[in-house]
Amino acid sequence: MNWKTDYQNKIMSAEEAIALIQPGEGLVLSQTSTPNVMVATLAAHKERFKGNSVFNIINLGNMSLAHADMEGHFEFSTIFTSASTRQDINDGRAHHIPAHFHAVPGLLGDTVACDVAVLAMTRPDAEGYCSLSLGVDYALQAAKVARLVIGECNDQLPYTFGDSRVHVSQLSAVVEVSYPPKQNPQPTLGEVEMAIGRHCAGLIHDGDCLQLGIGALPDAVLLSLKDKKDLGIHSEMFSDGVVELVEEGVITNAHKQLHPGKLVATFLIGTSRLYDFVNDNLDVEMHPVDYVNAPWIVAKNDNVVAINSAIQVDLTGQVCAESIGLRHYSGTGGQVDFIRGAAMSKGGRSIIALASTSMGGKASRIVPVLEEGAAVTTPRTDAHYVVTEYGVADLKGRTQQDRARALIAIAHPDFRPELIEHFEARFKRAF
Repeated sequence: MNWKTDYQNKIMSAEEAIALIQPGEGLVLSQTSTPNVMVATLAAHKERFKGNSVFNIINLGNMSLAHADMEGHFEFSTIFTSASTRQDINDGRAHHIPAHFHAVPGLLGDTVACDVAVLAMTRPDAEGYCSLSLGVDYALQAAKVARLVIGECNDQLPYTFGDSRVHVSQLSAVVEVSYPPKQNPQPTLGEVEMAIGRHCAGLIHDGDCLQLGIGALPDAVLLSLKDKKDLGIHSEMFSDGVVELVEEGVITNAHKQLHPGKLVATFLIGTSRLYDFVNDNLDVEMHPVDYVNAPWIVAKNDNVVAINSAIQVDLTGQVCAESIGLRHYSGTGGQVDFIRGAAMSKGGRSIIALASTSMGGKASRIVPVLEEGAAVTTPRTDAHYVVTEYGVADLKGRTQQDRARALIAIAHPDFRPELIEHFEARFKRAF
């Protein structure tokens, strides 16, 4: 049977596809370009299901399977809490799994049940391959592990290359849909973000290979790099700001040792500008997360600069990026993957960038000790540069006292007296 006939034979409605799923089976849903028609159909027919686990990471829309009315039918878990699931996790209805992002494919079929993979993908190309589009990460492994692979084939998803494709022969069912991928609007940048961006830019040199996250601070860093030359990208994700620097000739990937000339990522989030840029673009390579984020793979490029953010940093350099005290906010994600990869890279360095205050200036984010219950995302042993709008603290190889002095110097001036008082009580010496 040729692939076109095979594909046609597998096309069915979303309702027919979910009828193939058995009660109690574990579902793994792709992220970023989440299969939203399938999610809505599962939610609408929840009575068919009992005790089915659901794993997903970032959903830009509404992850209804995590909500209270799904209890007894679906039990949701994730390694990274986003806006669509944050309340569910903090209310105890859904669950957070502490894990490094690069380790997730290895969890599927082991501690994370993966009987059914429900994956958003493109329609097949001329050879019968569907691209996993904006979210390859753990989805490719899910397609290999699951007994049942349901492809939500969307003709509006961008086709991406790399190790990012699933052949029609691997699919158990095809649900054809047509809707645009969710967009993540570019954030508004203020003077604080721009100041942090300028400080970070001072630590980045021509030819460096960058990893950046998503949000206002990475965008501010990118806007501050327009005078650099021949930068590269090997990052778990990138967004619209990278596209601008490619178009301006700042990012060329010319000096990368691994995948030279290519932008490398494992998932993508942005607007139509990004999605149009990556569609059928051979200069963009998408690969699974156990490759892109593996520290030993990251380190194959020289001069890697990993730029991540945080909620709090204590005076010894412990970084919390995933909770506000006991209240869960996000997750470890790929932060430690890339910080350790950068440390292993020849000439590499890592940056934790954060505004000096939160709550409208009422609280310092440089703190004597992390808030009770706060997760330590990056241990102090891994911390290198910390940047706020007030400057740069270099922690690498420094004593606890020297670290504390450097961090107090970049804290908001309103909170420095309190931090100095804590310093002198803790270290039994004058500041």
